[in-house]
Parts: sequence; structure tokens; C-alpha cells
Amino acid sequence: MTVQLCDSRVHLHRRTLLQAGVGAGFLSSIAQRLAVADENNKKRRHLEGRHRPKNVILLWMEGGPSQLETFDPHPGSLTGGDVQAIKTSTEGLEISELLPQTAEMMHLTSLVRSVTTKEGDHERAVYNVKTGFRPDPTLKHPSIGAILCHADQRGGDIPRHVSILPGQWPSRGGYLGPALDAFQTGDPANPVPDITSSVSQPRLRRRIDDLQNIVDREFYRGRLSGIEQNRTLHRELTASAMTMMSSEQLDAFDVTSLPTSELEAFGDTPFGRGCLAATQLVQAGVRCVEVTLSGWDTHAANHSFHETKCATLDPALASLLKRLDEQDQLDNTLVVWAGEFGRTPRINPAEGRDHWPHGFSVLLAGCGIRAGHVMGKTAADPPADFNGDDLSKVVENPVGIEDLHATILHALDLEHDHELETSIGRPMKRSEGRILKELLA
Repeated sequence: MTVQLCDSRVHLHRRTLLQAGVGAGFLSSIAQRLAVADENNKKRRHLEGRHRPKNVILLWMEGGPSQLETFDPHPGSLTGGDVQAIKTSTEGLEISELLPQTAEMMHLTSLVRSVTTKEGDHERAVYNVKTGFRPDPTLKHPSIGAILCHADQRGGDIPRHVSILPGQWPSRGGYLGPALDAFQTGDPANPVPDITSSVSQPRLRRRIDDLQNIVDREFYRGRLSGIEQNRTLHRELTASAMTMMSSEQLDAFDVTSLPTSELEAFGDTPFGRGCLAATQLVQAGVRCVEVTLSGWDTHAANHSFHETKCATLDPALASLLKRLDEQDQLDNTLVVWAGEFGRTPRINPAEGRDHWPHGFSVLLAGCGIRAGHVMGKTAADPPADFNGDDLSKVVENPVGIEDLHATILHALDLEHDHELETSIGRPMKRSEGRILKELLA
């Protein structure tokens, strides 16, 4: 009798087994060979993933979600509020009952429960978390997506840095230039804006020719030398826009042609559709996709607002992780779930939670990040008079934003301490932090 092994599949006929008098020992041997073949396939896919270009999907929770109602619940404590904890697919880890689908996917993630920042203002904190640096009046730092796109120029016809449902402060190119700003688009249920010409193709071509031959000439006359003219980017941007308008890669933004079951799995909300589109965009060559879910600034009615927000977040996040895993994309796609800060342990008189930068949660998955891991924790009952002086009173093993950035850059195969040059020749490291080896597989 011949047993054919092909990848992790075995072709055996029941009648053949019975005729051959297969016993339990032989079946056990087959099971062992299946397990070895499956493990070899996983190793092969992992090695292939390490050689593919790295991507990042940033799920941005604008407003600052409460760690206590999401990934760091403390039920029964003075700070716990109304939320209960549920078990997850990672042994010993419990998260909020408001995230039941995500709980089933936590074995793919690393959860950092002790992130700290010195910024408690929304705009400054967004800048800090997205760039790894605190705001500096003399310099604008680039976001992670801009750094990634700057380091690897490979791409296609569509922008390599994309922001879906952008909030007030989408990711920027900083001193690397506006060409690396995130391309902003809305709900993937709608067409990408400004890519369809309102006139016929011949007329559009005449307009482009007039722009270059007449308007450009008049603008440059008496202003810029020939060398300086080459420094402007509008010609390149115009050419890129024209290429994008006719590119088949635009289909990656579209989720409307997918089966209804796939849309429903992600929740069929603007954010859910954004997460689904993100999985298609990274496959199409986009290096960084930022998907924003706003509305987390819960100074009043914290619990009810989090119930609503988590109902949108839960299916989208869980399905994103599941889809990337099933498509063997997690080895080359880093998922980051984050907001600008957390919420206060104490509930205020309006049943809300205020800004809290002294210990909140960030979730990571993929690109060699350790799976099924938890780092740090926050105190269940921190001192009521805590004023930010001694973090050990409220958080164990605090993780600074700069260290988180250094680790993310390392996972993306970028040297975190590599020096870039600003427009005025000032050398700047990509990150001033250190790599958190505990988060690496």
C-alpha cells in the first residue's frame, strides 16, 4: 500500500486501510507524520515571510480608549467599573467582556499593558505615539509609515502610505517631506475620492499639457532657475495621480464586491470595512495602512460609550487578525492597536474617565512579535492622590513610547538607531528608544 504525503494532506481511502488491516499504531504513525509535515510547512511559510517586504497596519483609536474597558480590566476593584473579564486563547490572560471575538485571537498577539507617556494633551500625545518623539517646535518628526516608505522605495501605482477614515491628526512625513504623508480616504464602501475625471480623456490630456506648458512656464518665469525647478514635486505628483487614476491596483480599496459573509465578519461598519480593505492593500503593495476609529474621549458615560465602540472594534480586530493569519500575511505584516493614552483609574462624577498617560495598553501582532505574551500590568487600586511622580505606584514594568517605537522599527527590519538627515542637514535617529527583546519571538 502506498501512502501519499503532500504538504499537510494525506490521501487515504478507508477501504484500503481496512483491507490492509491498519491498526492503531499505524494510524498513530500517520498522525505523527502529518504533524511533522504541518510544522515544516509553517516553518517554510515563516521563512518566506521574513524575506517579503514588511508592512504595518495601525488601528488608531482616536480619543484614547480606556485600558480598563478593553485589554486591562480590574473587575471587583475600586477602579474596575462595570466591566467584567473573560478568558482568552492565551492561557492566564483575561480581557474585557466587551471584546469576546478578539479574546479568541489573543494567542496571535503581544499585549503591552504598561505603556507610559508624558503627554496628556490629545494633539501632543497623538504626535508622541505616532512618531516616537515628543513635539519639538524646531522639527516635525515622521510617523512609522513614513519611515518605512522612506527606507524602502518599492511600490506600485497607488500610494504606499494610506490613512482610512483619518482623524484630526493623520500620519505625516515630517522632515522626510510631504510626499510621505498618508494618502487620506474614507469609507471603503465609497469610491476613492478624486480619481475619476469629470471630462473626457482627450480633454483631460489637453489640460495636463496646458498645465505643464503654460501655467508652469508663467509661474517659473523670474522665480526659479532651471535647477531649482527640478526641486518642486508637483510634476511628479501629477504624473503619479494620472497613473493611479487608471491603475487596476485601485481595486484593493474596494470591498463592495466581496461576499456579504466577509463584510459581516468584520462588522460591516466603516471601520470594519477599513480593516478589511487594509488586508487587501498590504497585499497590493501598500506599506502602511492606518485605520481610525474615533470617539474614545469618554469624559462622561464612559462605560456605555465603550460598549458602543467595542461593538464596532471587536469583530473588525478579530477578523483582521484571523484573515492575516489564514493568508500567511502575519509574518510580514505588523498589526498595531493603539491610542494616544488611556483613561483614569478613578471614575469621575460624570461616570466618565479622564486622560491617563501613566499606564495603558497597546496590542501588537505579526512580524516576529512574540505571540501569546503579556508584558507589564497596572495597579488595580492606585493611590487616589497619585500625581505622576512615581510610576511604580501605578504600573509594573513601564514601557516608554520611544522603546515601543524602537521595537516596532526592529520588527519591520529597520535599524531603529539609524540616522536620517533633515532638510537642513541635521542628523536624527529614527528612534531614541531601546528594543524590547521581551516582545520578540
